[in-house]
Amino acid sequence: MNVNIQTMHFDADEKLVGYVRRKLDKLKTFHDRIVKVEVYLKLDNVVHTIKDKIVEIRIHVPKHDFFAKASTKSFEESFDSTMDSIVSQIKRKKEKLAA
Repeated sequence: MNVNIQTMHFDADEKLVGYVRRKLDKLKTFHDRIVKVEVYLKLDNVVHTIKDKIVEIRIHVPKHDFFAKASTKSFEESFDSTMDSIVSQIKRKKEKLAA
């Protein structure tokens, strides 16, 4: 599984990158043929004093891609929300294939 983490408008610290990698390792339990995972961590350029943290995840498996996006006040919260969405997409796709 090839993992690519990109940050936009900031530099991520090791703690955040480690958190993302640990969570992504758990994806193997849901789908065993994941080819590539792309994670985009972005700061929303809004005029407000507190910027929203946006996380986008794109997962490539043979013959299908999964995508989710979330925006909250912290990267961890956005990432967890996005991961929940991705996991439910993978489960739904597997259920359709099994039926």
